[in-house]
Amino acid sequence: MFKKILIANRGEIACRVMRTAKRMGIKTVAVHSDPDAMALHVREADEAVSIGGSSAAESYLQIDKIVAACKATGAEAVHPGYGFLSENRAFAAALEAAGIAFIGPGVHAIAAMGDKIESKKLAKSAGVSTVPGYMGVIADGDEAVRIAGEIGYPVMIKASAGGGGKGMRLARNDGEAKEGFRSATNEAKSSFGDDRVFIEKYIEEPRHIEIQVMGDSHGNVIFLGERECSIQRRHQKVIEEAPSPFLDEATRSAMGAQAVALAQAVQYKSAGTVEFIVDRDRNFYFLEMNTRLQVEHPVTEEVTGLDLVELMIRVANGEKLPLTQADVKLTGHAIEARVYAEDPIRGFVPSIGRLTRYRPPEGPGVRVDTGVYEGAEITMFYDPMIAKLVTYGATRVEATHRMAQALDAFAIRGVNHNIGFLAAIMGRARFASGKLSTDFIPTEFPDGFHGAELSTEDADQLVSIAAIAQHRLTTRELAAASGPHKPAVATDWTVLVGPPPRTARQIHVVPGPDGTYAVTLDGQTRQILTHWTPGAGLFEAKIDGVGITLQIDRAGAALTLFRSGAATEMRVVSRVVGALAGLMPVKTPPDLSKFLLSPMPGLLVSIAVTEGQDVKAGEELAVVEAMKMENVLRAERDGKVKKIAAAARESLAVDQVIIEFE
Repeated sequence: MFKKILIANRGEIACRVMRTAKRMGIKTVAVHSDPDAMALHVREADEAVSIGGSSAAESYLQIDKIVAACKATGAEAVHPGYGFLSENRAFAAALEAAGIAFIGPGVHAIAAMGDKIESKKLAKSAGVSTVPGYMGVIADGDEAVRIAGEIGYPVMIKASAGGGGKGMRLARNDGEAKEGFRSATNEAKSSFGDDRVFIEKYIEEPRHIEIQVMGDSHGNVIFLGERECSIQRRHQKVIEEAPSPFLDEATRSAMGAQAVALAQAVQYKSAGTVEFIVDRDRNFYFLEMNTRLQVEHPVTEEVTGLDLVELMIRVANGEKLPLTQADVKLTGHAIEARVYAEDPIRGFVPSIGRLTRYRPPEGPGVRVDTGVYEGAEITMFYDPMIAKLVTYGATRVEATHRMAQALDAFAIRGVNHNIGFLAAIMGRARFASGKLSTDFIPTEFPDGFHGAELSTEDADQLVSIAAIAQHRLTTRELAAASGPHKPAVATDWTVLVGPPPRTARQIHVVPGPDGTYAVTLDGQTRQILTHWTPGAGLFEAKIDGVGITLQIDRAGAALTLFRSGAATEMRVVSRVVGALAGLMPVKTPPDLSKFLLSPMPGLLVSIAVTEGQDVKAGEELAVVEAMKMENVLRAERDGKVKKIAAAARESLAVDQVIIEFE
């Protein structure tokens, strides 16, 4: 067995690989860029080597630097994780030439499957069903329009070397095909150094279901069930689960057999994933094969009881797979939610900054794979993933319930995050029913995400909890008072809910023994038991015997309660102050309608208009690149450009003015 391996990656996947390596008694080496000098994966490794630079192109994509780090530290093998160089055949070849083992499938399989155009041709020859499309390289936008017309709209334009949702555009007409070709090629060149794209038929209302395969160097290949990855945003997965709530055993076996046949066709060894698109009748079509460990591999590990990283390491060491297809059993259900530093309410723009609080949830059936810690910084240079939250249960219902509870307990401050959005997905009836498709998010949130909505009962419970929290805060503040005129803690309060103009709720709070309270709101009395103490971030209680967990923050007189994806601000005041609050004037927010603001920190790629130009609603104004993704900013209505306030190639801050209109 290897004595030392280097992990050519960062973040949560680097930490994930290190955990298994350490359990196996293998020393680990981390590599890091300048911004990652204090990153968690650096702290957890036995050794760390600086490879300099800030961007991925200057650091984690530098093959020579990583090979040199292996030689300098004596690392015998490299695990590439996912992304970066994980599917780069030149990297695998460089390691092979240096006598260093690649914990992956090797040059041949990467070359065969890493090119989406060639992989589809190979899949077809191996008897794998494929989506109709044009597999040749497309020269320009005009040719893209012609080919799309021949296939029939809608079509998907995809980068040949793509992955992670980058370099992909959906086109429903000639205009979208031409613009999609331009954006996809630009994004592909920026992300992968390869601007080739292809076009295939877009199957509407599809499911995205993938098969996990594992092969060894002795000719053995098995599949480890499937993952449902249909809930996506901009072609990037958001929620994954295993097994799929849609597949029957016959379809699962047929998909698995085709995935194994494809892997055998390229002499596949290591972990790999064969992705399929599945229609409503369970017809399935090959999309691509990812010749690496997937982001969502933990759900497969949870339902199979296998450590995929350990299997990869053992296969790379020349060992046979320790199990056969007959040994693979799927037990229970697992769900993964990707937690990102982004602002869903502002169109999911990336968020950067320091994690002033980071407290992941714990408990039975809860797993958190992360690459950060409290005090760590989320930078603009890399993918904004904070963690992967995984829950397991005997049934899908149990796994979903645990996920909802874990999201309520996941405390992140200092950056915007998508936990509220994830919680809103868990609460959707369509998710509970398992009726998923890749259009889940645009269908369930057609106007974007504007915050989760609480039921009347949930909202009333939060008002009750806010009143208890204020009662305890006041009790602590008055504890220091002494003398005959020591004031008593009030039992009647007014809870002002939300931003101005606030809704006033009248509430009566009577404390009892051992942390119990009788709380009366709108004529209904709730019995609440809690041992919460002021300053604690988590508020755990039982309301009429039913457990509840939420987060609570205090800023001055304001309490913000976080539950079920909703953040509710409340001020608990005396009845007199509550009456006066209704007389206060409401501030009018400034009018920003005459400005185009940058929705995120990033690079201004281009300006498409000039000063004095008339623009129409929907017309392209500028392109901003952030986290390797191009974002086209469009005019919300007709107008005239008064001033261009930023220049192309300029770095932008969030809300920085780009264009001013008359």
